Amino acid sequence: MEPLSSDSPEKSVVRSSSPDADQLRRGFHLERFLDYLRFERGVSERTLEAYDHDVSRLVTFLSTKGVPAPDRVVTGDLRSFVLQLKDLCLASSSIARNISAVRAYFSFLLAERLTAFDPSEKLQNPRGLRALPEVLSVEEIDRVLGAPDLAHPLAWRDRALLETLYGAGIRVSEAAELKLHNLALDEEIALVRGKGNKERVVPVGRRAIGALSVYLRETRPRLDRGRGDGRVFLNARGAPLTRMGIWKILRGHVETAGIEKPVSPHTLRHSFATHLLEGGADLVAVQEMLGHADITTTQIYTHVDRRYLTEVHRGFHPRA
Repeated sequence: MEPLSSDSPEKSVVRSSSPDADQLRRGFHLERFLDYLRFERGVSERTLEAYDHDVSRLVTFLSTKGVPAPDRVVTGDLRSFVLQLKDLCLASSSIARNISAVRAYFSFLLAERLTAFDPSEKLQNPRGLRALPEVLSVEEIDRVLGAPDLAHPLAWRDRALLETLYGAGIRVSEAAELKLHNLALDEEIALVRGKGNKERVVPVGRRAIGALSVYLRETRPRLDRGRGDGRVFLNARGAPLTRMGIWKILRGHVETAGIEKPVSPHTLRHSFATHLLEGGADLVAVQEMLGHADITTTQIYTHVDRRYLTEVHRGFHPRA
């Protein structure tokens, strides 16, 4: 669930340009968190401002309590923060939005190994339905994945990248870090390293395998100048593609495909899961492929699937 907007015109102390405020933001890795939201999750500027506002408010609160860094935060600190929000007479929807932002922040810190545990896990869940993720239709996916112009020298890299993101449902960080020795194209699988440094085996679709085969045979050898670190996906200078680089590549092909809705690498992952469930895949199998530690995280896609079933029912049942 993404925060929708800032609920107050006030500006957090942390967002000032004073040296102390800048040091505090660096100490709590706020800019890295915002870069993750911008380039990996592809959130809008309005949503980005809301996350910045809410997490900055948390950082301000923690600094007044003498908490020096995010890896020193405990659940009790976060509960005290929520109580302060209630004391400020914020609406329950605003408090829920703040909690959502805090969860996203600590999930990022844990994934980046900037903290050893997530103190937000035991926070009371905000009431209300979780927002459904944005997904593309199969036709829209086909348009995006077919957008790279094969006359362009990097077309096969882009096609292999997009096919892998959607065909394997992996995170953009997992695609950026994918190593050559972790690909087993003859077995149609890849070994990826996900959140919490956990490894999992994912199946790779046949179209992705075809695009990867051409890219690895014809394009990557021309790009690699000894600086590729064994990574699968390289930029034009021969260095590993970054998350930002992948996001920019996707954005360009989304524009070429004429897709107007917001699309990020995470959208391809959401679409991967949704299309599997629409096709009748088992929820536990989808959980394993996505690398979710808790099946309740995967269950969000069952809501998407139910919406799809409702649309089918309305479209074809004589008494719908």
